[in-house]
Amino acid sequence: MKFFVDGADVQEIKALSEIGMVDGITTNPSIIAKTGKNFFKVIEELCALTQGPVSAEVTALDAKTMIQEALKLRTIASNVCIKVPLTEEGLKACYELRQKDIMVNVTLCFSALQAIMAAKAGATYVSPFIGRLDDIGHNGLHLIEEICQIYDQYPEFSTEVLAASVRSPFQIREIALMGADVVTAPSSIIRSMVKHPLTDKGIVDFLKDWEKTGQSIL
Repeated sequence: MKFFVDGADVQEIKALSEIGMVDGITTNPSIIAKTGKNFFKVIEELCALTQGPVSAEVTALDAKTMIQEALKLRTIASNVCIKVPLTEEGLKACYELRQKDIMVNVTLCFSALQAIMAAKAGATYVSPFIGRLDDIGHNGLHLIEEICQIYDQYPEFSTEVLAASVRSPFQIREIALMGADVVTAPSSIIRSMVKHPLTDKGIVDFLKDWEKTGQSIL
């Protein structure tokens, strides 16, 4: 499973990359707006942190302008992945961009049927938003399971399942068990995955025993 960091904090992402936890980055206009920095500058900084894809979202609603924005975003770096919404216009833009061999992340997916459409349009990634489904009383994890099962039936589908809107380490475990290709989550959630009380206790016990020996490795 690949880990994409959902965010725009350069220092946080750099720290995660030092332990091999950054296979790519996802952003959106809301995340970048919170930085207070220039949109293009932020994308450029993020692209320098990883060789993997950095999803940069278009803001237009019609395919023609989406494509124009996509081509401009691609001038920032070769690893920019264009994020488009799962609408008819978004799928049209996706299809045309894929003909140009440009990576496309089709976002705001909330049903298995939408995921099928994204795969047929040639999307590099489809992003089902599980947390937002949970917020309205639906089962977001069930959607990931459905999409993975459907994609497995059709080897001609090359689209990767990118589980998004993740709210907890538990969800990441479940997503991994279902066989999703990628998960994107804030750095805080990814960092929390390493924690376990028995690990902490074990370290304390080992150090106490070592101290009793009076020895030093260095």
